[in-house]
This record gives sequence, C-alpha cells and structure tokens, in this order.
Amino acid sequence: MLLRLANTPRDYAWGSTSAISELLGTPATGKPQAELWLGAHPASPAQLDVPGSPALDEWIAENPSRALREGERLPFLMKVLAAAKPLSLQVHPSTEQAVAGFARENDAGLALDAPERNYRDASHKPELIVALSERFVALSGFRPLRESVADLAAIVATDAGATASSAFVTALTEILDENAETTLAWAVETLLRGGRTAAQIVAEFTAAAGTPQALEVAGATALTLRELGAAYPQDPGVLIGALLNRVELHRGEALYLPAGNVHAYLEGLGIEVMSSSDNVLRGGLTAKHVDIDELLRVADFSALADPRLPGEDVGQGVTRFAPPVDDFVLYRYSSSDAATTAEIPLGVAATALCTAGSVTLRGETGEMELERGASCFVTGDERFLRLSGAGDVYVSTTRG
Repeated sequence: MLLRLANTPRDYAWGSTSAISELLGTPATGKPQAELWLGAHPASPAQLDVPGSPALDEWIAENPSRALREGERLPFLMKVLAAAKPLSLQVHPSTEQAVAGFARENDAGLALDAPERNYRDASHKPELIVALSERFVALSGFRPLRESVADLAAIVATDAGATASSAFVTALTEILDENAETTLAWAVETLLRGGRTAAQIVAEFTAAAGTPQALEVAGATALTLRELGAAYPQDPGVLIGALLNRVELHRGEALYLPAGNVHAYLEGLGIEVMSSSDNVLRGGLTAKHVDIDELLRVADFSALADPRLPGEDVGQGVTRFAPPVDDFVLYRYSSSDAATTAEIPLGVAATALCTAGSVTLRGETGEMELERGASCFVTGDERFLRLSGAGDVYVSTTRG
C-alpha cells in the first residue's frame, strides 16, 4: 500500500525562507522554513493526505501489522533540511549511552520536555545527509589536532593585539605532543567552562580571522571563524567549530554522522535520514541547554580524515547510500529518460519524496505517481518498489 503524505515545515529561526517552498513548488510564507519531517516521529508526524485520516504515527500504532513488516515503530525519519545560517554544534549518543542516559534522567524525575533534558528516548541517533543544493556546507568530526593548531597560530600571528587567543594557542602547542584526543577534550572543556576568558579568546580569533591575511594563511579555518563568529559572537562553539572538518558537499554527495561525531550544518538544502530519535547534546552556537559533562562523555575526539559517505551506483539511475547501521538506508533514483525503470528492495517500510519531474512507484499491491514535492509512505507488505519515469525520487527504508 502506498499512502500519500503531507506535513507543515518547521519554522526554526535558522531555516531558509525559500528553499523548501521552491523544492515543493508551494508559495513562500516569508517566514523561515527549516525542516519538513516525513515520518512517524511524534514531535512532528506526517499526515496521511486524506481528509479525516490520522497522523502517520497514530495510523501505524493502530495498524502495526499492516504498516510494518516487523516491529511496532518506524525506526527511521526522513527530513528535508534547509539551513540559511549555522545550526547548533551537537553530538548524538550511541545506543548504550542513550539507554543509560534515558534511565538516569527518568530516575532523576526530569520531565520529557524539560529544557535541561539530554535524553528524550532510549535510542541512538546516527544521521545521513545528501545535498540537494549545489553547495551544502557542514562541520563534521575533529581534524588532526596539529593541523588545527597550525591554522590557529597563523591566524593569531596576523593580530599583534590578540593576547588571550595567543595564550590559548601557546597552551595547546605546549601539550601538542601528548595524547591528541585528551588534548582536544581539554581544549573543548576549557572553552565551554571558560566564561569571560573564553568569550575574549573567541572574540580575538573572530577579529583576526576577518583580515585578508588570515584567509591567505588559513583559508577554511578563517572562513569558519568568520561565519560562526558573525552568527554567534563570543560563543565558545565558534572556536570548537574551527577544530572540525569543514566539508562542502555538491549535489548528490553525502555525509554520515555516527554516534559521537561533533557536527553542525552551516548552509544548504539536503535530504536527511536518521534513526527516529530526539537525543541531542549541544556544544555551543545555541541558547539551549549545554550539558558540558555529558557532552565530554559522548563526544568522539579522535581525528576523522573524511566524513563523506560515497554513494554506490546500483544501476538504472539508482544510487544507494548505506551507512553501517540497520536503521536506515537511502536510495536516490534519478533519470532524465521517461523510459527508465528501476527496482529498489524495501525493508520494514519506506518513505519516498519526489524532488524533480514525475515518477511512478509500483509495489506488489499498490501504485502511485509522485510529482515534484509529493511524498508517500510505503507499507511493509510492499517488498520492493519499481520506479519509472523522468525525475528524482529519494526512498528511505531499512536494510532489506
């Protein structure tokens, strides 16, 4: 069975005022539209596009054996994400960390909607994002510490009046040959607990990064400091962000964010798929709660060479993005030839979104044509989808 979906974009302040409406072919509201959720997460469940029908999470709960091949909940969530300015710096837990943290906060009597709560469920939250825009910019995973320190030293050297930031670089340099992960953790904790001193360090780095010389000697790092400093003046997350890999995805390229990966999206439009969880630990660039102790426990401070996830060409215009988790896999069907036909295997269920053209989806029992901006839920009795037509469709499912 294929059920057409609809939902209202979420209006977070960092969202674009035009990107989602242009993708969906709907009128712009003049307000930020940050995320369009196409799943069964109770915070913003998609609606079945039939008058009088319940939300998708309610329909699945009422019809679990009909909706899902196995289990009682949809294990993944697909979103359209449109960032016009940087999101918060954040990290997500592993399953073990989520189970322990959720129980611990329950035992402490914290309400599920308490602002200081870190764990709103007992699930991990790995994420995958594929760029829909020509350029999608993100920060993901720590760079080799020696490279970061070299860039920061070069930036500070362009400003003779940068005293606090110079002292920070000197301290990092003195312990550079010690364990890199321990040193990074020290740097992050020093900034997050540093109060006015940390604010001064960030302000000096931001000012120094604004010079032409800084761009010449430390291009990407200086650019990150400029952008984050403009959006979040004196926030410690500005300098933490400069310690991360700056990644620029082109259309159709993907980024995978496993448990422990410190990251932030800066700009662009993308398809995001994640485990259906709301567990987020923030590390700056936000007015929301930052739990420093828990962040330091969950964050992975090892160096990450390249956070990109290559797509696998599986033929007939289909690319498969398969991170090393069972909760989700993402397929992209893309063809300019109306005669193209491809088949995609499905797991417990699926959601599909058409981002261009018009494509027909056929399962074992159901059929639906999706035009640009249209989406549907595919129930678990459909073990495959045959797609045909000229257009682009993203299909999220579990491993078959």
